[in-house]
Amino acid sequence: MKALVTGGAGFIGSHLVDALLQDGHEVLVCDNLRSGHRQQVSPGASFHVVDVAKKSEFLPLACEYGPDTIFHLAAQPSVGASWQSPHEDARINITGTLEVIQAALDTGARIVYASSAACYGEPVYLPIDEHHPTVPQTPYGVSKLAAEKYLAAYNQSRGLHSVSLRLANVYGPRQTVEGEAGVVAAFMVRACRKQAPRIHGDGQQTRDFVYVADVVDAFLAATRVQTGVFNIGTGQPSTVNHLFATIESQ
Repeated sequence: MKALVTGGAGFIGSHLVDALLQDGHEVLVCDNLRSGHRQQVSPGASFHVVDVAKKSEFLPLACEYGPDTIFHLAAQPSVGASWQSPHEDARINITGTLEVIQAALDTGARIVYASSAACYGEPVYLPIDEHHPTVPQTPYGVSKLAAEKYLAAYNQSRGLHSVSLRLANVYGPRQTVEGEAGVVAAFMVRACRKQAPRIHGDGQQTRDFVYVADVVDAFLAATRVQTGVFNIGTGQPSTVNHLFATIESQ
């Protein structure tokens, strides 16, 4: 397989690149390095510093490469930043996805899209399944859901083959402490420094924490599916207090 990975210098993307190379696939990484790190990209992959949301940068490169699958992980990932600059959030997360769609139509590639559980908003019931209402409550969640809807429309009307993966709280090596999803990394840093955790509220709020290698397996499995939307998590709740207690005890 010829794989193109947008956001391939990031936390999840770099692990996906490693797995693709290990399986013998050819890999092209496109990343603007706004939050990714060049040193995380395996030397076995081709790498280009590209803003996926800029057609003049991304589309010619993608079409020249001719991928079989585009793994679209490039994104503005911060809820806080989406409130501070919703236009930029939309440019990256929505316009960037539209450019990926165009590249897929021009090359015949399938798309595996990194969506988010933020599409759901506040839970109406637990555990959240794929039929749960989608009422995002942040610009970030709105932009991720909008990108999904564009993909679904092109699946229906233009013969695109895409799969959207709604990721829970992913953790693992290379994760930074920035952003809401970096709580595991933040807790580990504070535990190593013998510092008290910073916990919002009473700490009894629950999250679904899923290991990055399991998420990578889901991305690879998604290449065997024509279309669909799938939750990627463990299905098991963990309180924030329990998370820190577990880390501190190690």
